[in-house]
Amino acid sequence: MTIDSRTHSETLTGPDGAAAAPAPAGGGFAGAVGAEWTKLWSIRTPYACLLVGVLLTAVFTFYYGSIARINDKPVQPLGNAPVSSVILGQFVVVVLAMTVVTSEYATGSVRTSLQWVPVRHRLHLAKAVVAAAVSFAAGVLFAVLGMAVARAPFRGHATFEPAKALSQTLAMGLYCALIAVLTVGVAFAVRTAVGTLSAVFGLSSALPTICTGLGGPVLLAVNDLLPQTAGGHFMLADGDAPYPPAAALLIVLAWVAAAHLTGRFVLRRRDG
Repeated sequence: MTIDSRTHSETLTGPDGAAAAPAPAGGGFAGAVGAEWTKLWSIRTPYACLLVGVLLTAVFTFYYGSIARINDKPVQPLGNAPVSSVILGQFVVVVLAMTVVTSEYATGSVRTSLQWVPVRHRLHLAKAVVAAAVSFAAGVLFAVLGMAVARAPFRGHATFEPAKALSQTLAMGLYCALIAVLTVGVAFAVRTAVGTLSAVFGLSSALPTICTGLGGPVLLAVNDLLPQTAGGHFMLADGDAPYPPAAALLIVLAWVAAAHLTGRFVLRRRDG
């Protein structure tokens, strides 16, 4: 093997001294994403999560449409049914995204991942990208399925406008993707499945329930700044929100950025 000092590249040489093929280079960010994609689909968790998400969406949206008809609620967009189901369905995404990180810490295989991808922020970002891509597709699937299931039980209590339905479908996919990225950040910071699930559940569900249950202007204002509440305003895009959909999206993005940067900091601090 000879090394060209001018380019710092390695070249393999045969027995006769002739240059052979160059030494294989690292896969870079694309290789890291490909590795994470392969690892994710080599386990059963994503398949189970998607199946549970489909069942939850179907049951919840059918119930939502039936209640709207029985209680004679005002006519609303058909997409409101799957958007409301995100309150439960988002935890399917959380479990899926959490597994991308916590399963490796539980088995110790994270050491191998860090050897394959020694650049810490690249590994973190690759896991976040894979989790976000799968979660976006899952969110879109849940939205389409939810509208299809809810249409029959609504029986005239919902309107279907293609533009509105498309915007809510894409918004639901984007929200699920952002929740997945947030979960990956929390998982890198906490490192355990129980801790990650508890932290994300507390932020996304328990805290909004406490704020709205106790009431009061301060707690209700806090609730409006939480990711689940802001995400709901973003997906519904109705006139009842205290801020426009763009502001709601920025609030969710702020939470996601905070979680991502925290996870990246902990990863570099502990495994640097």
